[in-house]
Amino acid sequence: MARRSPPPQPLAEIIQTATDHCIAQCHEPASLDFPVVPALGSWVRIADGDRVIYGVVAYVVTAPIDTIHRATALGLSLEQLRQEQPHIFAMLKTEITIAITGFQEQARFYHHLPPRPPQMHQQVYKCPAEEVIAFSGTLTFLRTLLTLRYGPGDALVAATLRSLYQLRQRDRQWLVQAAQYLNRLLKEDYDRLRGIIEQL
Repeated sequence: MARRSPPPQPLAEIIQTATDHCIAQCHEPASLDFPVVPALGSWVRIADGDRVIYGVVAYVVTAPIDTIHRATALGLSLEQLRQEQPHIFAMLKTEITIAITGFQEQARFYHHLPPRPPQMHQQVYKCPAEEVIAFSGTLTFLRTLLTLRYGPGDALVAATLRSLYQLRQRDRQWLVQAAQYLNRLLKEDYDRLRGIIEQL
């Protein structure tokens, strides 16, 4: 009898939500360590009733839970922190800002913002490669990323394209199509287009 693979584990939980983005706090690992932080431009999914919302990691910040006291340098290695200052790990939180790029409903992909953002305290999961590839077959989500007013801007667009390029097994033809689509979107802003292409 084939052994079932374990269900995917959520990487974060939504603590703030808005029309075009949400903020999620990463779950603490079971061991004394910092949370696993998803890479800039990596894809996540959020189940919201009958709808699945897709997004990319646009910004990451780790800071003390206590907003009054700032973290200070201790000059210790990670192993020394575990042995001498284990409470440090419980005093920090890591939050990710997720740019919403579209959603899936009734087995159909939509490459625009959903009618409403995901609800508070929904779980955030890493998006399976096959779903990312299927969703990114249409490139209109790039228009959404280009209009963001938070995060690292064009660096996020480039990081998202790099992650897709890797997921698509370095499909050069797809990358050329993406660059051509960007060229149409940014035809009046050559310097911005060049800046993104140079990061690929």
